[in-house]
Amino acid sequence: MSRRPDILGEFTADHRAVTELLDAIEAAPAGGAERGDLVTRLTDLLFAHCAAEEEHLFPVVQHDVPDGGTLVFGSIHDHLAIGQYLSDLQALPPADPAFDTLLRGLADTVRRHLRGEEKQLFPAARKALPAAARTALGDRLRAERAALDRDPAGPGGP
Repeated sequence: MSRRPDILGEFTADHRAVTELLDAIEAAPAGGAERGDLVTRLTDLLFAHCAAEEEHLFPVVQHDVPDGGTLVFGSIHDHLAIGQYLSDLQALPPADPAFDTLLRGLADTVRRHLRGEEKQLFPAARKALPAAARTALGDRLRAERAALDRDPAGPGGP
């Protein structure tokens, strides 16, 4: 029997990928095009990750986890702040002095958010949701991601 990550394992792996990209951005030369390219990759990863959490995990947490609504509200609030940082960064060239300031704010917000999910939201979900439900959610997430990889335009695309 193969061991597939449950939904929390999938999202934890996403968190590691986000952290690695943040580290690479911070290590890249300030003002360089490499930073802009890495921020674009980070934007794609974070928007996909946040959307997947909001679609697959948050409704279950809100319904099945004691005080889940509060946990979900905090995460959605963070997602909105992260989205604003990413939008603002995408509008600036990496050489703009405001780019580094926004990047520091984004990095701080993202790292705090990831720690919070891994220390509060994920353990609460693990406790409240049976392993079979978490595995089924992980399978569903992987299937949707695989479908997007096959057809990046999504439904109704070219």
